[in-house]
Amino acid sequence: MSMIHLAISATAGAALGLFYFGGLWWTVRRIAHAQHPAGLLLASFVLRTLIVLIGFYFVMSGHWERLLACLAGFVMTRIVLIRRVRNASL
Repeated sequence: MSMIHLAISATAGAALGLFYFGGLWWTVRRIAHAQHPAGLLLASFVLRTLIVLIGFYFVMSGHWERLLACLAGFVMTRIVLIRRVRNASL
């Protein structure tokens, strides 16, 4: 497995993380104003999860190492975003 493939997979995981957690942030900010907050929350969860799982599947391309790199990028994005949100709210 080439390091370039792993770096690309980690970057793709970071992009998927930005999509997932950005979508979650967008959803949470709009729940208070939604006519059907439960429907918004459920639809957002299903859509975000489906897109991320499909993204993981395509990035993996049959190699578990790529899946791990993609997952690492996803988790690192989560960690970075949580720290930024905490620092912004202080």
